[in-house]
Amino acid sequence: MLSDIDIAQRARLERIIPLAEKRLGIPDEHLEPYGHYKAKVSLDYLESLADRPDGKLILVTAISPTPAGEGKTTTTVGLGDALNRIGKRALICLREPSLGPVFGIKGGAAGGGRAQVVPMEDINLHFTGDFNAIQLANNLLAALIDNHIHHGNELGIDIRRITWKRVLDMNDRALRDTVVALGGTANGFPREDGFDIVVASEVMAIFCLATSLKDLGERLGNIVVGYTRDQTPVRARDLEADGAMTVLLKDALKPNLVQTLENNPAFIHGGPFANIAHGCNSVIATRSALKLADYVVTEAGFGADLGAEKFVDIKCRKSGLRPSVAVVVATVRALKYHGGVEKKALDEENVAAVERGLANLERHVRNVREHYGLACVVAINHFTNDTAAEHAAIQARMEALGVRVVLARHWAEGGKGAEDLAHAVVDVIENAPGAMKFVYEDSAPLWEKIESVARKIYGATGITADAKVRTQLQRLQEDGFGHYPVCIAKTQYSFSTDATARGAPSGHTVHVREIRLSAGAEFVVAVCGDIMTMPGLPKVPSATKIGLGADGRVVGLF
Repeated sequence: MLSDIDIAQRARLERIIPLAEKRLGIPDEHLEPYGHYKAKVSLDYLESLADRPDGKLILVTAISPTPAGEGKTTTTVGLGDALNRIGKRALICLREPSLGPVFGIKGGAAGGGRAQVVPMEDINLHFTGDFNAIQLANNLLAALIDNHIHHGNELGIDIRRITWKRVLDMNDRALRDTVVALGGTANGFPREDGFDIVVASEVMAIFCLATSLKDLGERLGNIVVGYTRDQTPVRARDLEADGAMTVLLKDALKPNLVQTLENNPAFIHGGPFANIAHGCNSVIATRSALKLADYVVTEAGFGADLGAEKFVDIKCRKSGLRPSVAVVVATVRALKYHGGVEKKALDEENVAAVERGLANLERHVRNVREHYGLACVVAINHFTNDTAAEHAAIQARMEALGVRVVLARHWAEGGKGAEDLAHAVVDVIENAPGAMKFVYEDSAPLWEKIESVARKIYGATGITADAKVRTQLQRLQEDGFGHYPVCIAKTQYSFSTDATARGAPSGHTVHVREIRLSAGAEFVVAVCGDIMTMPGLPKVPSATKIGLGADGRVVGLF
């Protein structure tokens, strides 16, 4: 069997400039090529599309992730290809992969099998340098903070209350907590510091939520980096950092255009994780795609309790975007895992385990329909060892909820294998679209917003926090940040904060360990349970399998 990278390397790619002109009508003068198969689209051109009508937006989400894999990105690509196959003008919008999971556990994030975006190696590695620009902008601000303190600290920054961290696009647990400026007075004032992964940076969130270069600059200036002794916020613009940060990001803000294996155009832009950030591709890319196509398929990270909730409560709330339908991806293997079966036994038929695991899918579907207000289609991402009896168990449970279930074979067959899914999605959009709603109102207090998500979406009885966190939330409320949405950083593997709790746990409490203000992104992050904003590498990292073959091609990348 060919690996994903083998399939990608055998693909016949079309040159991106003529493809963009032919399929999207973008004149070549508005395209900036990065080699033959990648290009950025100019912001001026995209702004000129403002008066065009919008296409229909399709959100792809999934059940809670498992080691068995669900194939959300693969389904997004397969559905986009299938919509084009049935005669619809469709575009897909994905996030850029982070090098952390590429070299850590996943090994790649560009789809799989016959449903991939290409050039796969470029997308999974340095791509067009967007993440490097975000990393540099973040770390420039960090350097300016310490430099300002070293040269007299005119702003009176309290070095005990600096909240801005440095970032790196790599999993490196040794950098979570550090001390900087050791070695004498010439190196500044020693203080505790730490690193987050790039995708958790507020700069990444701002990058993905900004609607223009002007908006980007204003948001960067609004970043709160720390406080003075009397707890007055110090912002990036107080350090005159926002101008240079915007310059570093000006080219990165242009969306990246690539293609699928079936030569359909795709935007890939931005990449926040949904377990520690808001988990959606850029607003600019999604809005632009809606002007260029009749149907746009986008994904939100991890399960519908994380990515889809943040897509609705943060991205849609801030941008005015409204999806017409949500596709919830599940696999028989993942449902058996949620039903208590260990990974080594997932290829064996076990209808009883599927039925137990369906509690997870059922809660996600109810959340999508009842709390997000979206029409829903369930896509079963087909694996070879699935059985008809297992499929029937899923069908029966979902039929009882009045939800359409479609078996999709896009991994093996590409767009052809997802045509039934495409027809089902179009039918729902045309005949029974939902009316999106938020989980909480802007006017609700921050504590109440966190509790609403925990109770309604996670099935918790409530939330807990120590006095320091409660005081911080109250202070943010009093300082005028109470109208912000909340971004909950939590394990992706469970509805609870216990990563080992499979299925649909209920009656648990969600402990809020830390609060972070993202004043530029305009949300408040609630860090819950044991989640880390700088992940570590596994015992056997994917990096150990990646290399160059005798012909100079990349091998081992997924």
